[in-house]
Amino acid sequence: MTLLFIILATAGGGVLSVAVAASLTLKVLSRLVKHLVSLSAGVLLGTALLHMLPEAFESGPAPQALFAALLAGLLFFWLLEKAELYRHDHHHEGDGHEHHHHFDAQQAGRGGLGVLVGDTVHNFCDGGIVAAAFLTHTRLGVVTALAILAHKIPQEAGDYIVLLNAGFTRGRALLFNMLSGLSAVAGGVAGYFLVGPWQTLLPYLLVVASSSFIYVAVADLLPQLQQRLAWRQTLAQIGWLAAGLGVVMTAMLGLRGAVP
Repeated sequence: MTLLFIILATAGGGVLSVAVAASLTLKVLSRLVKHLVSLSAGVLLGTALLHMLPEAFESGPAPQALFAALLAGLLFFWLLEKAELYRHDHHHEGDGHEHHHHFDAQQAGRGGLGVLVGDTVHNFCDGGIVAAAFLTHTRLGVVTALAILAHKIPQEAGDYIVLLNAGFTRGRALLFNMLSGLSAVAGGVAGYFLVGPWQTLLPYLLVVASSSFIYVAVADLLPQLQQRLAWRQTLAQIGWLAAGLGVVMTAMLGLRGAVP
């Protein structure tokens, strides 16, 4: 059953995020991504700091070892991003950051290969994160899958816009994004079979998974929100971020009695 949950969570999240991105117009996407960035920052930080890390620290390993894993995880994802293999960029023309003309084509690179390769690696890592969470606790797996979905929607929307502006047809952009999303299923299945027999490693994997969420939120999402805005827009950012935290806490409380 755990493997089935992992497959359903990774496949469903990938399909849903791409479908949402593809179903909206570019104008609506550009407006929506701004709010979803704030929402996903709250969801990722809430999941990592309120659920995944406490679960890992309550499992028994020495705090020094877990903090070392957290540091290693942060550095690992930083290096992956330096190698352009861990893309989570939401920037695109028309997102309010005053990017120059042809910015999307430059971001996509030749044929959009950079976007697609980075997305594939990122999605594979997300699948492994979901697997580690489900192997620890079904409830934690569900919340983690929801957190990844909340982040994947603005990520896929941003990449979809970049690919369209780089010359992809809507059909090709949708197809390649969908195929890239399936790598999350491969990551989930690999995580289940590789990690399952080594239960003692799960607390460390949860910490590394948390480092992924924290890195994306702190290195990418929150800096995007650091702009000089009117007070109403600032309040909207705070409101969406708070909503993300609220979603995580509500989901965890709601699942506590429903999921064993």
